[in-house]
Amino acid sequence: MSGIESPAARLQALFEGHRLTPTQRRIAHSMVRRAADVPFLSSVELAELAGVSQPSVTRFAVALGFDGYPALRRRLREVAPAEPAPETGSYNEYQQAVEAEIENLRHLAEVLADPAPVRRAGRLLAESRPLPVLGLRAAAAQAHGFAYFAAKVHPDVRLLNEGGTVLLDRIDAAARAGAGALLCFALPRHPREVVDALAHARRTGLTVVTVADSPFAPVAKVSDLLLPAAVGTGLAFDTACAPMLLGRVLLEAMCDGLPDAQARLEEFDTKAAARGLFVD
Repeated sequence: MSGIESPAARLQALFEGHRLTPTQRRIAHSMVRRAADVPFLSSVELAELAGVSQPSVTRFAVALGFDGYPALRRRLREVAPAEPAPETGSYNEYQQAVEAEIENLRHLAEVLADPAPVRRAGRLLAESRPLPVLGLRAAAAQAHGFAYFAAKVHPDVRLLNEGGTVLLDRIDAAARAGAGALLCFALPRHPREVVDALAHARRTGLTVVTVADSPFAPVAKVSDLLLPAAVGTGLAFDTACAPMLLGRVLLEAMCDGLPDAQARLEEFDTKAAARGLFVD
């Protein structure tokens, strides 16, 4: 990690290595998303933020090795102290949403200071033939964008962006065809169907690589390799600039594992020019 870490990154480091229940992961997820505020919240306020009971917050603190929530909060004030707030007084609500996304991108840059997880994911995706790419509801656009570009360099990309009873059939078909990995984009609100599909994919022997909004997202327990990229929550609908950029980074890492990627791109450009596909 870089020398200067965001409060969210420092909180995530505090939670890493602990086996948390689904309720406790929900609390951790809420804390990361509100990292600047949580050191000053009471246990009742944190419970309301996470949508859990106050005793659940106490049990969460004990699971992390603290005597109770007051001890955890003291530690939080050391790990994620208040930082000078940016000058946002003159920003309107739309500008504030953009500033929040810029912070999400800064956090992503800090995470990518260790490129090993992305490089590992890139190798897994490059070696999987075919490569199923899953994204439902809010994440469907992210999966579609990745699959569109991946198909230019990967010989067999299969987009899974519709749920229902056929979804598991398509995962089975990809596994039978020789797939070794599945890439999933998972964003809030997390459909139960995605969690079930990833559990099924693992049962078929696929390695699940997931881009999610948090290491504590519900899909974490059914993922072999989770790459986090936060979403923005300042508007009526979440914004996903960081997950989209992480998807492009994954494409780059995958290209590094495909020796003929550049040749495929050049072939596409030649054919596109011959067909007059694009307006210059």
